[in-house]
Amino acid sequence: MMKFLFLMIFMIPLCFKKNMFWLVQMLLFLMMFLFSNMTINIMNYCNLSYMLGYDMMSFGLIILSIWICTLMIMASENIFKYQYFYNFFLFNIIFLLIMLYLTFSVMNLFMFYMFFEGSLIPTLMLIIGWGYQPERIQAGVYLLFYTLFVSLPMLIGIFFIFNEMNCMKFYFMKFYNCNLYLLYFSMILAFLVKMPMYFVHLWLPKAHVEAPVSGSMILAGIMLKLGGYGLMRLMIFIQDISLKINFFWIIISLVGSFYISLKCLCQVDMKSLIAYSSVAHMGLVIGGIMTMNYWGFLGSYVLMIGHGLCSSGLFCLANINYERLLSRSLFMNKGMINLMPSMSLWWFLLLSAAMAAPPSLNLMGEISLINSLLSWSWMTMLMLMMISFFSASYSLYLYSYSQHGKYNVSLYSFYMGVSREYLLLLLHWLPLNILILKIDYFMIWF
Repeated sequence: MMKFLFLMIFMIPLCFKKNMFWLVQMLLFLMMFLFSNMTINIMNYCNLSYMLGYDMMSFGLIILSIWICTLMIMASENIFKYQYFYNFFLFNIIFLLIMLYLTFSVMNLFMFYMFFEGSLIPTLMLIIGWGYQPERIQAGVYLLFYTLFVSLPMLIGIFFIFNEMNCMKFYFMKFYNCNLYLLYFSMILAFLVKMPMYFVHLWLPKAHVEAPVSGSMILAGIMLKLGGYGLMRLMIFIQDISLKINFFWIIISLVGSFYISLKCLCQVDMKSLIAYSSVAHMGLVIGGIMTMNYWGFLGSYVLMIGHGLCSSGLFCLANINYERLLSRSLFMNKGMINLMPSMSLWWFLLLSAAMAAPPSLNLMGEISLINSLLSWSWMTMLMLMMISFFSASYSLYLYSYSQHGKYNVSLYSFYMGVSREYLLLLLHWLPLNILILKIDYFMIWF
């Protein structure tokens, strides 16, 4: 595990040399394939070194992190083309990847907390440094204060656990039985805001709309998954008390997902619509984890991986349109099928994955989550029907509004997608639909 950490650390000097933009990306690709070829023991932690190690849950999310960070560089060609502080941009991405890698691979609760919060800083830099609109400062403050406000109680909770257990390893947490309401809330709220749960989701659409394409990709692809990962890890030692309180979170997340789906149908900004759809998907993930059964855990894990690829790809598509038209408004982005017919296919493929059409990972994740929520209570059926229906509705709404209709007459010059953009979209879509062939790997390990 340390070898990959050193590989990333030694990439940092490359960021500051001239014309190394694509080399760093190629090295990340290389690292991705080296990492994915490592042997993994599905049942236990493996490759232990110092405080690092991974099990199946960390493994998938680390691979997703490296993959998304590589594609972020590919999507941000404009930063290199216009020489817009691209050295610092690369440094920022490598630093963010190091933080994410450590978050997913450390086995110590305090270290996890430290890197979990540390990943906030490069994300903030991305939004404030390379964002598009003047409101990006406000979006950064939202992001910072929403997440920091609830993570301080978590830090105090971690100190309390250490005082009780004299140990911080995730693996030994199962021997500690937490039965304190205050500790439960302090530990769990930080992750619910990060997910984000309905009611504390306001930072997300704001951050997405103001962020550059790379910021949106990492926010949708990985940052929301940190919350789910933390919840899954902590559920081990808050089992007893969860059985009493969890129904509350399930109700909020399901009703919230339904409301947010309705909200998607009245968005006019493409990025805003995709951001709100992320909140709706994460509501299902929270519901699945909180039922605390086998199907729920596996379904939320699969949906997190699937959503990371799918949502990130949609943000790339929105950015491709933005680079041509300099607007993300659905009123301006009309009739794109006339101007970019082959890009229209990619819109269709990624939006069909977003509405959980086969053979995407999202389908498998949603089936498992529906299974787990229905086994928890048959009354969740009504909300699940609504969420599934409106998920298809807003995906279709985004597709039909952006691709059909009369295109903007003021477009006096235009060029189709370049091969870099098609490759970028293929690298999002391919793992999303090919991984279902090895779905047994995702679904039997827990």
